[in-house]
Amino acid sequence: MPADLVCPAWLVMERLITKLTEKHVLFTASFVIRLALVAYGDYQDKTMVVKYTDIDYHVFTDAARFITEILFIVCDVLSGLLIYKILLLKGLGTEAALRVCSLWLLNPLPIGVSSRGNAESILAALVLGTLLCMEARHLMWGAILYGLSVHMKIYPVTYALPIALSLRTTETRSEDNKGMKSLMRYGWEFLHETYLYHLTRRDIRHNFSPYFYMLYLTADSGWSQWLGLAAFLPQLILLLVASWAFHSDLSFCCFLHTAIFVSFNKVCTSQYFLWYLCLLPLVIPHLSLSLKKGVGLLILWFAGQGLWLGPAYFLEFEGYNTFLWIWLAGLLFLIINSFILIQIVSHYKPTQTPQRLKMGALVVHPVTIAAVDGFRVAAPPGSPVGITAVL
Repeated sequence: MPADLVCPAWLVMERLITKLTEKHVLFTASFVIRLALVAYGDYQDKTMVVKYTDIDYHVFTDAARFITEILFIVCDVLSGLLIYKILLLKGLGTEAALRVCSLWLLNPLPIGVSSRGNAESILAALVLGTLLCMEARHLMWGAILYGLSVHMKIYPVTYALPIALSLRTTETRSEDNKGMKSLMRYGWEFLHETYLYHLTRRDIRHNFSPYFYMLYLTADSGWSQWLGLAAFLPQLILLLVASWAFHSDLSFCCFLHTAIFVSFNKVCTSQYFLWYLCLLPLVIPHLSLSLKKGVGLLILWFAGQGLWLGPAYFLEFEGYNTFLWIWLAGLLFLIINSFILIQIVSHYKPTQTPQRLKMGALVVHPVTIAAVDGFRVAAPPGSPVGITAVL
């Protein structure tokens, strides 16, 4: 066959991705995939011992189950749309924005979580909606969505400081500022009365947290409550530093806040990873990691989880006492996450849109590895620089 008729594999892949990331194709396919998995999940629940639907989903009544399943997948696709809108407001091109938001829409982790009946997609939509309103300077709507997100989960409350700092350093209309301050004034009283128990909460079941073993061993002691409070200090210090250093870039600051909150929390499970993964596409256009370094970070993250899952399996399914090994693996995973966050911060360029994400310059596709979320930005052969973002 003549050489000029041979189509390079990377060119074929780029054409396929370009077609898939057309706006109407991307969002339609994302919704259909999730809807198909909901239907499959119903079949698996009825015919197999291992159920597809999340066990927490059974709190809903039979009459509400179908409606809530549709709500969850709609919110999941809506999150992708919100990511797309935020990226456009930040100045990214249409094609590049679609490719970046496809990392959420076509990612197997959020697809699986929402189709199994988990409500995390609603929270993701609320948080992203808040950031979109803040970016567009619709502060009243941003305050309302922010209040709803905090009502659903406690962790977005950490965004209050960077939001307040960003408002302090930006000229806004006086009535919008009054609305935001009013909601925050009454909201803090509500948060204090409703969520204060999180300060003294203790969860001694095994999880990724570096504190779980300490809380497990001291569960019956009189000073266990004070240890739980002390565990907040590293988290608090890091959140304050991140707020002060990065509040001018609210999306990036909220990503750092969520990743810090999850990594240093007294309770940390795989489900919590979605809290910051929905914000990761907003960070991608400003990362400049080499392909080699990015893949290394990805492998490191996988290895950290694998080392934890090994002893956790033997404890939960085989009955072996592996608490010490789980704790050591959790400490290692914390070190790995901290190292990855340092790399992201050091390679983040807030005022520059990487050339690698310009239209037609590269191919973006999700790395589909079970139960773990990653992504790669790959360029055609001969390109001098690659971008890989991993967490």
